[in-house]
Amino acid sequence: MKPIINGIGNYSIEPQTRNSERMDLVIFYQGEKNILELKIWRGNAYNERGEKQLSGYLDYFQMKKGYMLSFNFNKKKTRGIRNIILGDKVLVEAVV
Repeated sequence: MKPIINGIGNYSIEPQTRNSERMDLVIFYQGEKNILELKIWRGNAYNERGEKQLSGYLDYFQMKKGYMLSFNFNKKKTRGIRNIILGDKVLVEAVV
């Protein structure tokens, strides 16, 4: 992560919110806070819970955009990036 940020930003792994929840990764880059949720693909229901979890973090910090990186080890997976709209929030999900 440090070579990507290259002195312009910072990051925190599993920072705790005031209500004792732990986010996976928060990246501070060029004056912006970016929340990233990491998930291993375990089906649609599990993935939707991850989306709701990220949405909750965004609510907590009064943010409208967050990121989810899903690791899918299925041989017939569909890779790519998509935007998910949850209410007034945009979740950018990358599946690798």
